[in-house]
Amino acid sequence: MIERIHTSDVEPDADEVAIAGHVHEIRDLGGLVFLIVRDREGLIQIVFKEEREPDLFEAVQEVGAEDVVRVVGEPLESDQAPGGVEIAPTEYEVIDEADSPLPLDISKDIEVDLSTRLDNRALDLRKPETLAVFTLRSTLMTAMEEWFDDEGFVDIKTPLISKGGAEGGAELFPILYYNQDAFLSQSPQLYKQMLMASGYEAVYETGTAFRAEDFATSRHVSEIAMFDVELAYIDDHDDVMDVQEESLRHALREVAENAERELELLDVDLDVPEADFPRITFDEALDILETEYGHFPDDPTDLDTKGEKLLGEHFEERGHPAFFVVGYPDEKFYYMQDVEGDDIASRKFDLIYRGQELSSGGQREHDVDRMVEVMEEEGVETANFEFYIEALSFGTPPHGGYGLGIDRLVQKVADLDNIKEAIMFPRDPNRLEP
Repeated sequence: MIERIHTSDVEPDADEVAIAGHVHEIRDLGGLVFLIVRDREGLIQIVFKEEREPDLFEAVQEVGAEDVVRVVGEPLESDQAPGGVEIAPTEYEVIDEADSPLPLDISKDIEVDLSTRLDNRALDLRKPETLAVFTLRSTLMTAMEEWFDDEGFVDIKTPLISKGGAEGGAELFPILYYNQDAFLSQSPQLYKQMLMASGYEAVYETGTAFRAEDFATSRHVSEIAMFDVELAYIDDHDDVMDVQEESLRHALREVAENAERELELLDVDLDVPEADFPRITFDEALDILETEYGHFPDDPTDLDTKGEKLLGEHFEERGHPAFFVVGYPDEKFYYMQDVEGDDIASRKFDLIYRGQELSSGGQREHDVDRMVEVMEEEGVETANFEFYIEALSFGTPPHGGYGLGIDRLVQKVADLDNIKEAIMFPRDPNRLEP
């Protein structure tokens, strides 16, 4: 490894240090050259003085933006320098030169359209603000996984290639699997339920899902990062919502405490919801939309994007950035928990955070006879789900779970305009590279 420390570890008036990174900015003031060098931890200023180190001063005249350099020198306290410290160099070398001119200037706050940024993603990912998004994302997901590990959930990995979709329909990406037709996975839903029948009791997966939808929105992509959870021996769907609420609150706390620099770079004032998340029925949600906003979703069995935003405003004004909507009237066969005397249409819920749906979940049907009956009523070809039906036929405890969209969560936590900004290399109907 090249001998170096990160910029964040440089202390003023310490012994000689070595740093390395990309040249973020160059300021030539005649007898002085200020070089701002950037690594993943931040920025540091290198001051070249002609009268102090003439050979190094001459060498730095050829440096270009985004060149990779290594500098050895004495760290000194400086109120004007990033991080309050600068380096007086004793050694300087260019490890690799960057092409010029750059297609994207990342040292200045210049408005660039998202498509250009994504076309030049290798450069865009170097921007401190962009890097902050993915550092925040890592902090968020590490905290989420640690919470589930501490609670005894088992980390699983399910196939990304399936014979059929968890939800059926036309949203599947077909592939040729040897001599068979197959599909990219929409969801690990069926496998999670099989594991509940197998006795795993509580599982989670950080994985990928694919949706072959033709869309042009700021909240959809074709390749989705998902955090899926399933747990058994539940009383009802409230047990599942409890898990989601506590795990999300914990993750947001960790971000607020451990990603302060990133939140500051992104100009985000993160509100950690300490109060219980409100839980309203689907009918109550429709009533709020009608009476307060005069809004009626086009589909009477679901909430639309505008409805979610308006409900988000309603609850944020009351100090609740996150809330659940429970009991949707028309759901997939694995959500249809038909309980006599139940006052809601289904045991299905959505979590809405800052005006956007982040997850869907609920209590599953564990009675195979009732499940098959519903599948047949909905026109689902049960022959395509024999492995699933069989797995649940040998005794399955009451269970439930949810799938959380990681990209949407990062988008909302980082306050990004478009979900693609929360993904290193996003895929949509028009983008297959880089």
